[in-house]
Amino acid sequence: MIELLEPVTLQAEGDLESLATGMNLMWALTVTFLIFFMHAGFAMLEAGQVRSKNVANQLTKNMLTWAIGIFAFFVIGMGISNNVGSMLGGGESSPLTMFGEGSFDWAMWLFSAVFAMTAATIVSGAVAGRAKLRAYVAYTFLLAALIYPVVAAMVWYAPGGEPILAQFGFADFAGGMVVHGVGGVAGLTAAWILGARMDKYNDDGSVNIIPGHSMTFAVLGTLILCFGWFGFNVGTAATVIDPATLELADFDYVGSVAMVTALGMGLGALGASTVSIVMNGKVDTLYVANGMLAGLVGVTGPTDLITPMGAIAIGFLAGAQLPIVFKFVEQKLKIDDVCAVFPVHGSAGMLGLIIYPLWSIEGTAIGGGVIAGGIFSIEASAFVPQIVGVAVITIWTVVATAAVWGAFKAIGQARVTTDHERDGLDLSEHGVDTYPEFGKPDVATDGGMTTDDDMEDKIIRTDGGEPTDDDPNDGELKMVTAIIRPDRLGAVKKSLAETGAPSLTVTNVSGRGSQPAKKGQWRGEEYTVDLHQKVKIECVVADIPAEEVVEAIGEAANTGEPGDGKIFVLPVDGAYQVRTGNTGQDAV
Repeated sequence: MIELLEPVTLQAEGDLESLATGMNLMWALTVTFLIFFMHAGFAMLEAGQVRSKNVANQLTKNMLTWAIGIFAFFVIGMGISNNVGSMLGGGESSPLTMFGEGSFDWAMWLFSAVFAMTAATIVSGAVAGRAKLRAYVAYTFLLAALIYPVVAAMVWYAPGGEPILAQFGFADFAGGMVVHGVGGVAGLTAAWILGARMDKYNDDGSVNIIPGHSMTFAVLGTLILCFGWFGFNVGTAATVIDPATLELADFDYVGSVAMVTALGMGLGALGASTVSIVMNGKVDTLYVANGMLAGLVGVTGPTDLITPMGAIAIGFLAGAQLPIVFKFVEQKLKIDDVCAVFPVHGSAGMLGLIIYPLWSIEGTAIGGGVIAGGIFSIEASAFVPQIVGVAVITIWTVVATAAVWGAFKAIGQARVTTDHERDGLDLSEHGVDTYPEFGKPDVATDGGMTTDDDMEDKIIRTDGGEPTDDDPNDGELKMVTAIIRPDRLGAVKKSLAETGAPSLTVTNVSGRGSQPAKKGQWRGEEYTVDLHQKVKIECVVADIPAEEVVEAIGEAANTGEPGDGKIFVLPVDGAYQVRTGNTGQDAV
């Protein structure tokens, strides 16, 4: 029989405190894991905005950001934050103070670490396509060990005292400036030191549009980040129940934080969409995605300080500024910020923290702030410390980042070589091809493989035919070259197999013919695509009539639309078979 145990009633004060501490610990770890998942979003977002030849490099940088950064923050960064914060804020922290001694302290260290890693990974999007991996990794180490910890010390950490900027009145609840502002400003500074990608700017200063390789990845990454952001903002309300009083702690206002976060996200997308329509006449997909994130960044700093109307206003303005600031950075400053990290994370974070007093929660529940109370209301006094705090953090980040990347540049270690940049960082930095369409001998370019069933009982010859008494090619070797649509390659292979399956050479090419040019957009900028992706098939035949090969290719490749391609037949002066040394028709 199963013996039912009587329920235990928690009566002792110690039991209730333990329960409260356990609930707080579970909540803190849950949101920490949610914030960590944002790294998948950053990886997808950045991979989608770079060229296909740099995708593996971007993914690798995101993984190494965590690997290097978490180690640096554990060994150095947390201690720097606590001790610098205490020294500046009047505390009495020991030089050895790092992250506490108990389970909850360790969990909160991890919570702090994922914030630090978020700031670090933002930088990778700005320097995409040309930064040396070793330089980026070294900078990530220094950012996690020193640059970010000093900022966090001025705002959040000061054991035994109060952070110096907090004493002055500066407020940043969830890292609108401490995390995102630092990442955005650092990314812009690093991109400025590195210089633009090859072919980004013409000699006259005009801008060439370099589209990313996958809008799908970019949008998927955006939505993953939006999901994780609830851990970022709502999770900062880390204490569910006060163990000392057993009363509701940060969760007393957590509903407001969640609502403000959701409103900022939505209004950011609307703000970017509105400006995109005004500027380009169309709703640009990438602006919508980046606008959602900019809206989130805008409300992240003052999440606990603004009313719902404030979230609507700040979210919309943060999204609306994004296309304007991006164009200013790209066209006026001539800084190649590949993934728009400054308008998304930098200027949006600054905007939200500086203008939040207009809708401070201290006023009414709907309006609040200076908007409701007037210019002489108490909320108006918050403008000065917010501006000063943003300025101090910006200056420190620019100086520290410029020093590091400037040093790398001075010794020639900041940027890859011209040849490596042209070939792509996937090959030069990692020796891999993210999309190896032609990388394996058993992979067909049309995604399929030739099987015995396809060939039935046919005998495959290198020239595609059986010797006959007639010479269909007048004693010459013939080269049949066809330029066709990539999606017709499978049908052409099948058709050629039915004629005797001549050997093939297939390459990816791009070209211009009768097919009309297409217009594309990337962040609202229109560009012309007049070199279309094609596949080139080359067959050298001896005994099989070249006309039959031409007819087989033509029938299989025809769709009836401009751009189906062309077929050329050329005489071949000679041929040499490497294995046997045969020449002429014997070689074929």
